[in-house]
Amino acid sequence: MKILAIDTATEACSAALLLDGAVAERYQLAPREHAALILPMVQTLLDEAAVGMTELDAIAVGRGPGSFTGVRIAMSVAQGLAFAAQLPLVPVSTLAALAQGAWREFGVAQVAAAIDARMEEIYWGCYVERDGIMTARAEECVCTPQAATLPGAGEWFGTGSGWDTYGDALMQHLQGGVVRWQGERFPRAADVAVL
Repeated sequence: MKILAIDTATEACSAALLLDGAVAERYQLAPREHAALILPMVQTLLDEAAVGMTELDAIAVGRGPGSFTGVRIAMSVAQGLAFAAQLPLVPVSTLAALAQGAWREFGVAQVAAAIDARMEEIYWGCYVERDGIMTARAEECVCTPQAATLPGAGEWFGTGSGWDTYGDALMQHLQGGVVRWQGERFPRAADVAVL
């Protein structure tokens, strides 16, 4: 399987190439530079792997939630590349990618992913690991930190910029359901490719 993945929905900009189970990635934390960075990242990955666009099986793209401009950049670049190479386009939730990254990095089985939606709200999603893939336990939503809920018992791990901004309020509201969190986390194209 050969999949090109793109994510620019948050402050992070990344592209990844999944080739038969191995992932190569370019990642940069660069707010407002995504439009200038994403295509060179894609070209570098393809050149290094000596793979042409028409040799790919699909293009995966971080579909949001996230910044309106960032999501538009990712979708337009991915759609343009997919159309030109006549490839299927697979949208992947950026909240799910955050959860996948938490499982990959920390081995946590239940993840409460939150992205700061501004205006005192968060994009919220809860995921559990099944066979190495994070799957949604409830429908993603936008809500205030005080309205966030966990869809089950057990120990949850919080991740994403929503935790960085509203961690104290979320911990107080969720009353022990989340045992620890890391706020400075962003979705990565490598996790979009795997999902």
